[in-house]
Amino acid sequence: MNNIFRTGSYIALFWFLVIGEAFAQEPLSYQKPPQEIAELVDAPLTPLVNFSRSGEFMLLLERPGNPSIEELAQPEMRLAGIRINPATNGPSRSYTINNVKIKNTRTGEETAIKGLPENARLGSFSLSKDENYVAMTHTSNTGISLWVVNLQSAEAKKLTDEIVNGVYGSDISWTADNQIIFKGINPERGVMPEAPLAPVGPTVQETSGNAAPSRTYQDLLTNPHDEALFAFFMDSQVMRTDLNGQLTALGNSGLIKSISASPDDQYIMVDLLQKPFSYLVPASRFPYHVEVWDKAGNMVKTIAEIPLDEVRPTGFDATVTGPRSISWRADKPSTLYWVEAQDGGDPKVEMEEREIVYMQDAPFEGQPTKLASLGYRYRGIYWSDDNFALLNEGWFASRQQKVSRINPSKPGEAGKVIIERSSDDIYNDPGSPVFTSNQYGRNVILRKGDEVFMTSEGGSPEGSMPYLSAFNTKSNSERILWRSQAPYYERVAKVLNADATEFVTLKESTDMQPNYWLVNTRRRIAPMQVTDFENPYESIKGVKKELVKYKRNDGLDLSATVYTPEGYNPETDGPLPVLMWAYPREYKSAAVAAQVRGSKYTFTRLSWGSPIFWVTQGYAIMDQTEMPIVGEGEEEPNDFFVEQLVANAEAAIDFIVDSKIGDRNKIAVGGHSYGAFMTANLLSHSDLFAAGIARSGAYNRTLTPFGFQYEQRTYWEAPDVYNTMSPFMNANKVKTPILLIHGEADNNSGTFPIQSERYYNALKGHGATTRLVFLPHESHGYSAKESILHTLYEQHEWLEKYVKNRE
Repeated sequence: MNNIFRTGSYIALFWFLVIGEAFAQEPLSYQKPPQEIAELVDAPLTPLVNFSRSGEFMLLLERPGNPSIEELAQPEMRLAGIRINPATNGPSRSYTINNVKIKNTRTGEETAIKGLPENARLGSFSLSKDENYVAMTHTSNTGISLWVVNLQSAEAKKLTDEIVNGVYGSDISWTADNQIIFKGINPERGVMPEAPLAPVGPTVQETSGNAAPSRTYQDLLTNPHDEALFAFFMDSQVMRTDLNGQLTALGNSGLIKSISASPDDQYIMVDLLQKPFSYLVPASRFPYHVEVWDKAGNMVKTIAEIPLDEVRPTGFDATVTGPRSISWRADKPSTLYWVEAQDGGDPKVEMEEREIVYMQDAPFEGQPTKLASLGYRYRGIYWSDDNFALLNEGWFASRQQKVSRINPSKPGEAGKVIIERSSDDIYNDPGSPVFTSNQYGRNVILRKGDEVFMTSEGGSPEGSMPYLSAFNTKSNSERILWRSQAPYYERVAKVLNADATEFVTLKESTDMQPNYWLVNTRRRIAPMQVTDFENPYESIKGVKKELVKYKRNDGLDLSATVYTPEGYNPETDGPLPVLMWAYPREYKSAAVAAQVRGSKYTFTRLSWGSPIFWVTQGYAIMDQTEMPIVGEGEEEPNDFFVEQLVANAEAAIDFIVDSKIGDRNKIAVGGHSYGAFMTANLLSHSDLFAAGIARSGAYNRTLTPFGFQYEQRTYWEAPDVYNTMSPFMNANKVKTPILLIHGEADNNSGTFPIQSERYYNALKGHGATTRLVFLPHESHGYSAKESILHTLYEQHEWLEKYVKNRE
């Protein structure tokens, strides 16, 4: 009775404070949404699946539910853009696996693994080259240890004490003789530096006049003690262990970012952070050296000395000077390759040969070889063998993508362009190559002569219908080998043989949980279901889902996915309150912006932030509501942001009302991150909605003055755009109730919690109806079960008051 009374008192207090003209900080405890919503949040998570390279088996990785707020509240250090748990010397928050099973792909036979640690928190899975073992990490409350599973006996065992350094990722490499190379904590690093009682002096930053534009980052270093702490946690030692746990230290210790063994195991590439550190950029842009060691840890050569990356030209096509993306060729024993900008990293410089890809064979003596030239920015290489590779390049400003076939045995020879398209164009996307494993255990392209096997999303005016093809790199044509068929959404997950006639698909429908199926197109036998994951959302199985299309006032085609309650009939049941959820996106082509995205046949899966929960409460849901912002040619999309955003919303509302599904006076709009920014703008510049929900947004663009989202211009280059697009600057125009929710530990670039705090104050100062909820310990995405349930509670109460029961 006491608990019930207290809950009722809190609710009464909530409504008393909400309806007042102004109110102080509210002493509200964590609340829960209606039972139907809470039960969906508690639904078990479907296991993740990792295929072996051969595809003979898969690992079923079972996940726990959401952590508790107590887990999220563990000590955390925020240094150089990294969040560290000082007790474990690893990340402060990460998704882990609590159980692993082995499943044979062809027979479906499932084997449980014995000997896993109690209260397992597993991660960083790495398969040995002979596919007989899997290495993984286990994180306890005091550290990270290395474990191994014998896949033949299905037994796990601990290899090391809690010595793994996971602060900057847990790099694990297998050698051909089944030894494991990993990044451990330097055993001689000493004790953690203590904070001084008084500062040793002021913190000073200085610039010599060179322009150094930088996007907004969070969790940066702020003083010498931060620097000392960061160096302490990064201090690492490369180690090797055999399957008996016999440890060997390799090379010198240092602030190791990453390690990578060569395909033939003869060399190790090591990235080592250097000083000076920066207070302006995160650790990913600190100076570092790239060294190559032999397999015993002896220095062979310093490949590159990368300077501090504080000064970079503006624009999303800007990059650093000097070597970058240094990697091992997958098809060679020990050959490095990298790219270097020839334009100083400045996209405004006009050059034909904008980038050069170099390569160098062991023992890394003499001058590197020029492999290829690029007119756009380098986007990576897919390797096959010494006569065949696919070179990717792209240009963000124009959304152009280009793929060329090159012959690595003839370095410098011009490649043949096989794909050139807009990166946003899903109707003409042939997809990505299928990979197979070579003699080094590395992924290389699966092909037959000139044909490369590819998987594509299969975008079309009717929605996505994925397919498998053989793409001919001579004729630039594709031969469809298999395609998903209605009423299912099915895509190839793993190809099992050399001619791509046997493969595993992931198959689902609107009410059929995704499961894996074995398909053989040569034998013409019926597909065999391999997994049998249960539908965790039986309570919404009867919900109707529809991919709808409609037009904007300028004729642009738009689409959305509409959900209505089970058994609902608009002709007899009348219009419903509507929750519209969206995330705007910029395009350089109206034709591409009009393309239908998504599929009406996908399974209705819920995430913590989904709007679909409210279909259980009698709402119609417009999810993935297209909000394209188009700027063709020399025009920038954001020059038309407000008018196109409002036109998108008007078109969506007209559709849902004309369909007799929605009540025009009872429509809410919501979004997360850039979707929250969208929501605030819609409420500033229109009176179309009954209420708004804005989670973890940015509302004042002068706080992100060197670009945001897809806006490349700085505030000083386009002040009118920044001011017009900033809800903070237009807070006096908001007359619609708006709910603001934000994680108080948000680490996303640009969405500082102060964005919501200042926007709320601006709204309150102009008499708007608003509510601000800060979630303790939560980042940009919310994790703790209590936080998620409370977020849903807040949203539900807001919708009930200002939408469903709107007077």
